[in-house]
Amino acid sequence: MPPVGRVDDAPPAFQRAVESLRRTAVRPEVKVEDIPAPQRLAPHAVAMSATVRLEDDDVAFGRLIVLYDPEGTREWPGPFRVVAYVGAELEPEISVDPLLGQVAWSWLAEALAGRGADHRALSGTVTRATTEGFGTKSDQPTSTELELRASWSPTDEDLSGHMAAWLDLLASAAGLPPVDVTDISQRRPRQEG
Repeated sequence: MPPVGRVDDAPPAFQRAVESLRRTAVRPEVKVEDIPAPQRLAPHAVAMSATVRLEDDDVAFGRLIVLYDPEGTREWPGPFRVVAYVGAELEPEISVDPLLGQVAWSWLAEALAGRGADHRALSGTVTRATTEGFGTKSDQPTSTELELRASWSPTDEDLSGHMAAWLDLLASAAGLPPVDVTDISQRRPRQEG
């Protein structure tokens, strides 16, 4: 993973938090890059984007922002706040499921719990957007996208579990199998003989 923002002049707790992001393993289908962090949300911030690429197609995209206010003057509990975004195009049969929002939110909750990412004040939204073409664009197929936006306050400065949970959420939205599961549809038949 590339370096995650400049933190030379930041407090040691923020430096350690950023270093914990760097230690997080990233799946080969996912490309993570630094992006400019928002300047006005907190005294210290770092941001990154991630893209899931399968068979030459970008199938999901996300952003993760870590905000740090050592004085605790923001409206969140604790000095850290993680802001996450994930977007992915959906298969038509999945996009009409009335429980889609609840299922997508459960991906995040399960990812945080599964990675031991202790947190407080989890909040967010799940949006489903359908795009239909008209006029000269009427030949374009209808598409539906899922967007999940969330934020939470980590309970300590080790953010590796939070980063891993965001990457797991991104993989779920992209339809990737868990890393410890083999996708049998991609396996070649065994040759006898």
